[in-house]
Amino acid sequence: MTAMHRRRAALVGTGHRAQLFTEGLARRDGLELVAFCDPNPVRMAHHNRLLTAAGRPEARTYPPDAFERMLRSEGVEEVVVTTVDATHDAYIVPALRAGCRVVTEKPMTTDGERCRRILDTVAETGSPLAVAFNYRFNPVHERVRAELAAGAVGEVLSVHFEWLLDVRHGADYFRRWHREKANSGGLMVHKAGHHFDLVNWWLGARPRRVYGAGRLAFYGRENGERTGLRRDYDRAHGAPAAADDPFALHLADNEGLRSLYLDAEGADGYHRDRNVFGDGITIEDDMAVLVQYDTGASMSYHLTAYAPWEGYRVMFSGTGGRLELEVVESHWQRPSARLSSAKGAVHGDTALDNAGGARILLRPLWEPPRELKVPEFDHAGHGGGDARMLRTLYDGEPGPASTAADGAWALATGLAANASFATGEAVDTADVVRVP
Repeated sequence: MTAMHRRRAALVGTGHRAQLFTEGLARRDGLELVAFCDPNPVRMAHHNRLLTAAGRPEARTYPPDAFERMLRSEGVEEVVVTTVDATHDAYIVPALRAGCRVVTEKPMTTDGERCRRILDTVAETGSPLAVAFNYRFNPVHERVRAELAAGAVGEVLSVHFEWLLDVRHGADYFRRWHREKANSGGLMVHKAGHHFDLVNWWLGARPRRVYGAGRLAFYGRENGERTGLRRDYDRAHGAPAAADDPFALHLADNEGLRSLYLDAEGADGYHRDRNVFGDGITIEDDMAVLVQYDTGASMSYHLTAYAPWEGYRVMFSGTGGRLELEVVESHWQRPSARLSSAKGAVHGDTALDNAGGARILLRPLWEPPRELKVPEFDHAGHGGGDARMLRTLYDGEPGPASTAADGAWALATGLAANASFATGEAVDTADVVRVP
């Protein structure tokens, strides 16, 4: 009997989010995770412990400058990219050229030049690239798409999308590398790209023109001193002033965060627990955006990263009525709780405190409103999206996987918004990203 071929996979970038892929690939008989690539050997060792806990052999480890050698020497066929956003293209492009299938965490990249390089490489090589937009795989979001496609509100004329990050999850983007726009593209690229992709997918539309206003209104030293919320420390570990700060993350109190970050600091000096009211923050925390689409529809979008509750509301207005989606991921946060784990700080691995649910309300013209039955909302896996996305990407299960072009169109809205923040003018998406 011929032994089953296991496709040889490598993962580059071994932070918190990468654990989804390490554990997911380790559970799949048709895949073998043979290599990790990261500048930090301590974090790679953490991921190897995840492999051995799943009954799989340890993967070989490589530094970033050996990435291409790793692809050749390990015979890699599948690559997963979960590095700092601004470095995605440095791994996507050579992996595609080596003939690998690539799955990259969103956002695909952080600027138009990098995006063009990726799109050109996909076109030149024919190698497949998927962007891990797990929100598409949330059954609640799929129900919304099905209703719109079936004409529940007729032609969609406008969308209003309000997204609120609470003072646990939202604050987390201001503790770590995401707080620097050069690394993450800001929340318009790193986080709102999820939603921009959803709206593109829901409407079957492409963004054409964007106007936005955004600022750092709550976090950062100046705002913290103005509101009295700032405590005097640079990073929480070892700082007496952080001991009872509800905005501080205590890495030493949680085994996973200690292993991934605190124990790994000696290798690269990266601090995961910086003061959200500190210096050096270059991203916005309050953003309002107007988008015009090629279908004629428009969207008003608002992101608040310092809210007392977490969730989102999306309203579709059309020629036949209105469809309203509300998801409550956390009703509120306890102000005195000592934050010592990823729960409530890194969304999607566990349910947030005081979790709510999802509701879809259809309001047809000339008829009473009616609430639609929705699937159970899985808070522990991005609404069930994580597990379903992995099954589509690696098990062949049908699902709404995102292509490189999808990644580029989601990026286009965020980059145009950032450009509008800087200039005060409306920006055409073709001026920041050109998608074939």
